[in-house]
This record gives sequence, structure tokens and C-alpha cells, in this order.
Amino acid sequence: VQLVESGGGSVQAGGSLRLSCTASGFTFDDSDMGWFRQAPGKEREGVAALYTGGGVINYADSVKGRFTISQDNAKRTVFLQMNSLKPEDTAMYACAADAPCLTLDPREYNSWGQGTQVTV
Repeated sequence: VQLVESGGGSVQAGGSLRLSCTASGFTFDDSDMGWFRQAPGKEREGVAALYTGGGVINYADSVKGRFTISQDNAKRTVFLQMNSLKPEDTAMYACAADAPCLTLDPREYNSWGQGTQVTV
């Protein structure tokens, strides 16, 4: 399993970024995948998760209404559109795959990307 993130960067408060996670090595269209973040000195936290088979999405309360998780099965890619960014969104963002359900608990995921830095 390989997960490669891209799209991070620096942005002013109120701005937007779109993260991408391209996957290989597993059945992409039948998997739970999620986005997580970790700020310095803090524990890793779940941001959003979806089932790539369609129709089921889960968001952390802190990002509801601002972040949108989506997928492109043909490109084997999961996206995280982040709008109305706040300084507290600053973190290393990583995608993960292979969990038993649409959990936002990072301990339940078995495969991880390297991450991409987001600075607001």
C-alpha cells in the first residue's frame, strides 16, 4: 500500500487549500480512507473519512461546514478541500487507509502517507 499526499502550503487565514492523496496497492473503490492532522505538541486527530464505495462520509466537528472530503476513483485519489482556514488548522496533514469502519480514530488505520504541511 502506498499513499502520497500533495497540495499543502502556506495560506492566510480565511483562505483555501486542496489536498490530494493518491493511492496504490489495494482495492481503492472498496476502502475506508481518512484525513488526519497533527500539530506540534498535540496528538494526531481525525479530520474526515469516507468510504470509497460511495455514500458515507464522517467529519470532525471542528471542520464541519469548512472542509469537504471527496474522491475520484478513476484517479485513485481522495481530496480534502479546506475553506475558511484558521490558524488552528495549522498542522501536518496525512491520509490513511484500511480501517474497519468510518472511524476518525487514527489508531484504527493501518496504512499511512508521509503527510503534507499546512500552515495558516
